[in-house]
Amino acid sequence: MNVRASGPGVFQVTDGQGPQDTVYVAGSPDDLWAFWNGHVYRRVRVVRADHSLTAPMPGTVIKVLVAPGDSVLAGATLLVLEAMKMESPLRAPRDGVVRRVNCKEGELVQPDIPLVELE
Repeated sequence: MNVRASGPGVFQVTDGQGPQDTVYVAGSPDDLWAFWNGHVYRRVRVVRADHSLTAPMPGTVIKVLVAPGDSVLAGATLLVLEAMKMESPLRAPRDGVVRRVNCKEGELVQPDIPLVELE
């Protein structure tokens, strides 16, 4: 895949076989939006000030790997989301103890809703 910037927030993407696609990107590093092929994608920072992890996009929880009271190390996968046929692990931003798990496997979740809270 080849990605080339063609202007501020505008990228040309090719896979070397098919036609070229244009992707438009806007926002800040903490709240990034991409527009491609009639679809809108959003990536938001997953660590909240209250030490909660949130979904970066709407998705389905496919694995919950922690329970309240579990000690976790920074970088440990706490749960796995599936969105747009891709699995995305949500990882602990720091060492801590799981205070609350606010989701269950199979549940559809939305961005900016706390899924796992750390102490």
